[in-house]
Amino acid sequence: MKTAISIPDRVFEDAERLARRSGKSRSQLFSDAVREYVARHSADQVTEAMDRVSADGGTEPDPFTSRAARRTLERTEW
Repeated sequence: MKTAISIPDRVFEDAERLARRSGKSRSQLFSDAVREYVARHSADQVTEAMDRVSADGGTEPDPFTSRAARRTLERTEW
């Protein structure tokens, strides 16, 4: 999809330099940037990623993690 946007000259110049250095077109650079920005600001995607990690972790506590947490708590003043 083609679109027109207005950005400050300095941002455009910096993007031009980065596109040349990375061997990408401006369109690809801006597309990558927007994709990353949207991913970082999408609460649903973050929640889904955390759910996937939690599901892969199983339900049994890890003995090493349990011992490490216990030692940490024992050394902490309450």
